[in-house]
Amino acid sequence: MLKKLVLGILLISSIAYATSEVNVYSHRHYASDKQLFKMFEKQTGIKVNIVKAKANELIKRLEKEGVNSPADLLITADVGRLYLAQQKGLLQSVHSKYLNETIPAHLRDKDNYWFALTKRARVIVYNKDKVNPNELSTYEDLTSKKWHKRVLIRKSSNIYNQSLLASFIASQGPEKAKAWAKGIVNNMARVPAGSDRDQMKAVVAGVGDVAIVNTYYVGKLLNSKKKNEVMVGSKMGVFFPNQKGRGTHINISGIAMTYSSKNKENAIKLMEFLVSPKAQKVFAEANYEYPINKNVKYSKLLQSWGTFKEDTIPLYKLGVYNASAVRMFDEVNWK
Repeated sequence: MLKKLVLGILLISSIAYATSEVNVYSHRHYASDKQLFKMFEKQTGIKVNIVKAKANELIKRLEKEGVNSPADLLITADVGRLYLAQQKGLLQSVHSKYLNETIPAHLRDKDNYWFALTKRARVIVYNKDKVNPNELSTYEDLTSKKWHKRVLIRKSSNIYNQSLLASFIASQGPEKAKAWAKGIVNNMARVPAGSDRDQMKAVVAGVGDVAIVNTYYVGKLLNSKKKNEVMVGSKMGVFFPNQKGRGTHINISGIAMTYSSKNKENAIKLMEFLVSPKAQKVFAEANYEYPINKNVKYSKLLQSWGTFKEDTIPLYKLGVYNASAVRMFDEVNWK
């Protein structure tokens, strides 16, 4: 009898251990994330299993796996991808008082299908040796004649640019948004190519004088192990546009629970942990991202760029207008 009792306890313990996990499909590939998952494991005893791939690949994988997918959570950059996963029926609504109280309303889905983890501002950077920041004002002003052949920016296929244009459509309507996109094309210093970091390298090389990039990439350059990249970052001035109007466009890295989740309780625990002050401080210090938790200070680097007014348009609208933005880019011949 005692032997059976011991075997039963061991069996129950092994089952509990096996289910004390959470499976994450993540587009993010940063050391800070690995650090945070280890912190969560130590704090809760819940094992975090990670599958990494590009966002579109993860979404396709979730579609293919359907209800049998082992994934509990999807983490990715840009709200447009989260909205796409939601529209494909791959996510489920999460009810968490802590998430709703911690994350501002415009940084989460109105029906709680996804939530922001970090913010990134899409700013204008400029060559400090060539451009006086007093010359800068708004995204719209970059379409004026004084910036002819001086603007650098990524391809239209880039999700960050799609979301930026989508924000124009949402706030100003399609006609003004299209006029802005066409104006930027007319003022491009070259045919779009490369990453945000490549735009800044081209600014320093004299190809153009200003670029539109995410703040996170400026931090990456300044803290690079490559001396030439640190040099590029040091020559960049950071300007927050539209401060007298709607504010600077922001985007997010975000998290959502999958429709197929088998470990819902553990998944919510991880979601809540990642927006806690402890985790948000890691995001802010290690990865040059803006915390979404108001109780966490910006890193010293972000503080050095100053405070700014952010556009508080509900971010789900960036997903709503994504398809329109893609069509608009084609119409104005934004490569």
